[in-house]
Amino acid sequence: MPSADANGANGTNGHLPAVQFFNVVDGKARGSEDTHQVIDPRTEEPLWDAPIATAQDLDDAVEAANRAFKTWRRSTTAERQKAVHDVARCILENVDILTEVQMRETGKSRPMSKFDVERAAWHFDYYKAVTLEDELQYEDDTVRIIATHVPIGVMAAISPWNFPLILSSIKVVSALATGNCVIIKPSPFTPYSLMKLCELAQAVLPPGVFQVVNGGADLGERMTLHPGVHHISFTGTIAVGQRILRNCAGTLKKVVLELAGNNACIVCDDADLDAVVPQVAIGSLFHAGQVCVASKRVYVHESLYDRFLDRLVDESKKFAVDDEHSVAFSPLSNRANYDRALGFLEDCKKNGYKIVTGGEVRPKDAKGFWMAPTIVAKPPEDALLVREEQFAPIVPVMSWTEEDDVIARANLDNAGLGASVYTPDLDRARKIAAQLESGTVWINQFERPHHAGFFGGWKLSGFGGELGKQGLLHYCHTQTLQIAK
Repeated sequence: MPSADANGANGTNGHLPAVQFFNVVDGKARGSEDTHQVIDPRTEEPLWDAPIATAQDLDDAVEAANRAFKTWRRSTTAERQKAVHDVARCILENVDILTEVQMRETGKSRPMSKFDVERAAWHFDYYKAVTLEDELQYEDDTVRIIATHVPIGVMAAISPWNFPLILSSIKVVSALATGNCVIIKPSPFTPYSLMKLCELAQAVLPPGVFQVVNGGADLGERMTLHPGVHHISFTGTIAVGQRILRNCAGTLKKVVLELAGNNACIVCDDADLDAVVPQVAIGSLFHAGQVCVASKRVYVHESLYDRFLDRLVDESKKFAVDDEHSVAFSPLSNRANYDRALGFLEDCKKNGYKIVTGGEVRPKDAKGFWMAPTIVAKPPEDALLVREEQFAPIVPVMSWTEEDDVIARANLDNAGLGASVYTPDLDRARKIAAQLESGTVWINQFERPHHAGFFGGWKLSGFGGELGKQGLLHYCHTQTLQIAK
């Protein structure tokens, strides 16, 4: 169970639960002389002390992981399935503390944070029953060819701040289920929930199989260059993903990258606005647009445009600002992203784009990184808001008349993660989807990855992928056995 001891000066803060956080190396909690504190996005008050791992901590973790791998790689499928189920149970038994710390570090509402914790457990439970089997590739009178799946070794997972538990759980369970050991580095904006999860999981996993080291970009850089790390899984920006890929080339590490998604949402002329508008609003504004697969660009057929826009404005008002009961909306999760969002807003105003709702900037003395849902009507295709992923509740809504034109506009190089299409004509939807250069296309629903569906970005949006049974292939080697008869 989580420690109830006070954590430095914060331990006496009546508004914070008294919880301690640690790096975890070789099954043991490890503190540090150097710590940092995350700022609560809702209140701008400091949270708990988080120990910063040293280069020696990382070296020790890599050594422990390689030592543990010698045994873990020989574990049976049944043993691994039991282990991931035990982690799922561990998460659910500690749902309250994990919900609390993730809520504080991300700014999410309590219901949203609890859902994230439960979804993380679902990911572990899903792989309790899903595994890679040996596959017969070919057989004749002279030879039998079988594909087997072999763990890679030590994986370093570098995690994002928007959904720290959900997105990190995918990496951890994919590694464990395929016989790898994993060292995870949380985002320095959201270290607490992952440090606590890893600490709790030590009760059900062998030492060195799952470890956590907390730090900034310098620590992540060391992980990508470390000769004892064999595999990197990263979720984040295009620029950092490209740097990781270059770093990993030196030792030819296996790499999975989930990068920016400037995702297009296409609303066809036969769409039912009563059904579609609420879906698009959630797809664009859930968690203040801080979702990799959020609808970042909305394209509405000209015949529906005015009615759609009016309804979307009305729907956006349901996403309350600075309201503890607003389950689906949040502040921007950190000052860096808030300042970046302000840059998009200022660019819209400077260029005279039509802001039909929102656009206000909070008073300087107000607390929290809140930004009202903002809708911008028909900005040009070369607008910053259209060209770049905003990761904020600022939604550009454009019009279209010809399918070929809207598909071409949708297919930006940074838009290869996801897309959505709304039309009751499923043949038409499939035809449009087939022309969209995106790893996943959602039809008549807002964008949310499903644990059973492979998820990977194309072009500048990613490299490799994860989730579903197919995702496990990106966490192992394929070994071919050619057996003479």
